Amino acid sequence: MTGQNKDDIKKRPIRSYILRQGRISPSQTRAIQENFHKYAIPFENRPKDFRNIFENKKGDLILEIGFGMGTSTAEIAKSNLDKNYIAIEVYSPGVGNLIKLIHESNISNLKIIQHDAVEVLNSMVKNHSLNGMHIFFPDPWPKKRHHKRRLIQSTLLELIAKKIKKSGYLHIATDWEEYALWIIDLLCKEELLQKSSDDFLKKTECRPFTKYENRGIKLGYKVWNIIYSRI
Repeated sequence: MTGQNKDDIKKRPIRSYILRQGRISPSQTRAIQENFHKYAIPFENRPKDFRNIFENKKGDLILEIGFGMGTSTAEIAKSNLDKNYIAIEVYSPGVGNLIKLIHESNISNLKIIQHDAVEVLNSMVKNHSLNGMHIFFPDPWPKKRHHKRRLIQSTLLELIAKKIKKSGYLHIATDWEEYALWIIDLLCKEELLQKSSDDFLKKTECRPFTKYENRGIKLGYKVWNIIYSRI
């Protein structure tokens, strides 16, 4: 590791993503250039009252970490117009695609933050302000030496629990069984969250199938819907 000393490496902040290159299409680039200011919320290093940016200020506030290309996120928002959604993603192709979907369907109850989710939670999201949180199909990082890169860690769950209101929920979906068991084990140790059901393999109505989920089901993968309530 050239040009870096151990102290510099230790001081690196914990992040919710691993930097990767992604190819962005002309339509995604155009969506960002033309409409980012309409549908995205700039990162701020201070708490924000997200309800004030939506038309329905009394609607439940749901936050999603890592929406990928945003297709399911847009479908969920369109199907639940009484709720407001904040969707966080760092990768520009996904951000551009979701902005395009929001603009084409005129979705008024969905906003994007293009920033690291851990920093957003720490800086912008007030404690006890969320009615729910979604984390759908986070990267399982299956190799043991890469487990430290997994998004779901005890520190993140502790932070999430503080942000959710009592009786609110956390919904995590994964099609990687070992990762599902890892997540459940960590959740069982989080005192502020309790499981809503013992049937983690039951399909929920609130989440549409994704393209990758359908592909996984055809290959015989089971999808785990892990839902915990804030107590």
